[in-house]
Amino acid sequence: MFYWGNEGFLISIYLYLNLYLNPNQIKMKKLILSAIAIMAFAFSNAQETRFGIKGGLNLTNFTGDVDTNIKAGFHVGGFAEIKIIENLAIQPELLFSTQGARYNMIGGNQSGSYKLDYINVPVLAKFYVTKQFTVEAGPQIGFLVSAKNEDRDIKDAYKTADYGFNFGAGYNFTDNF
Repeated sequence: MFYWGNEGFLISIYLYLNLYLNPNQIKMKKLILSAIAIMAFAFSNAQETRFGIKGGLNLTNFTGDVDTNIKAGFHVGGFAEIKIIENLAIQPELLFSTQGARYNMIGGNQSGSYKLDYINVPVLAKFYVTKQFTVEAGPQIGFLVSAKNEDRDIKDAYKTADYGFNFGAGYNFTDNF
């Protein structure tokens, strides 16, 4: 992940993990509402806020009855980093994300790919291990924009919302870029 903000340039290793969670197993609505409450608290008590743009690599796949392989994609968008205390910040983001999977038909020689586009809204807790090195994690909700299998529109076959969890690490090289 590379991003630039008004405070500097950050290059980080960003592991994008999108888990398809069963809503019966995890009360995602409560988690999202808790994240919104934390954000509201953060905005009211923020010591320092910075804004920026970011982009990165997505490696996504499907699980279930279909045999699929990882598909590379990208995400791009903006963020606001809201410092809560010296070593902790909340980072809400708004991202356009390309996701999907590649497939090979079992018993045949047909192959193709599923291409899904989302507007993702992650809310990350960002912990500063040192002044430059950070680790971050948090929930995400994604809203399906389009879904295609080759050139066929298959959006109606998917749920309109996707829940996930992100984690990553970053290193801030300079504060003056």
